[in-house]
Amino acid sequence: MTAKPAKPRKERKENADMRRRQILDAAFRSIVLHGLARTTLATVANEAELSQGVAVFYFKSKTGILTEAMRDLYRRYETHWYAALKAAGEDPASQLREVIRADFDPGICNPDTLTVWYAFLGEQKFVQQYAEISEAYETKRLEELQRICQSLAPGQEEHVEFASDWIDRMTDGYWQKLHLFWKPGAGEEATERALRAAATLFPDHAETLLG
Repeated sequence: MTAKPAKPRKERKENADMRRRQILDAAFRSIVLHGLARTTLATVANEAELSQGVAVFYFKSKTGILTEAMRDLYRRYETHWYAALKAAGEDPASQLREVIRADFDPGICNPDTLTVWYAFLGEQKFVQQYAEISEAYETKRLEELQRICQSLAPGQEEHVEFASDWIDRMTDGYWQKLHLFWKPGAGEEATERALRAAATLFPDHAETLLG
């Protein structure tokens, strides 16, 4: 009997990437449906329509799946706001406006995604891997906000530090409120108010920020 030829390496990698994506998406849905504490290998495998053995093959354990799911959530968020930043061009006020808008884009800010965010963030005090992932990505975003604010207020170091930190915390605050009290149009309202707050911090650039 002739043995079947092995699949090319590229095809094997594509299949593996597809399975990993399938499992991560299933973990996301499981957290939305069951919460983080009640998400298990069984619930993830059920959502993915795969065996638990396949999930373990790619991620080793439930902890491995959830840790990578959190990293994937941050990675998608970073890709989203960074694309908005680059699309804004070189003007720092336009960059800040688009980064704020990106935070409340429906693809990023919606009931399901906020549920998953706060499920993970609520556990990072107890799970070191979650805390390390969060710190790494949050630090990069804050540094980018500081760079933008520095361009908007050169030489005003104290104001730059205050403004960048405040804008960063503002998104967190709005996201938490939206997570708890979501309603139609809430994201648009949060965007408008966040931009008005940014215009207050940088009145010389208010026209662009509110444009």
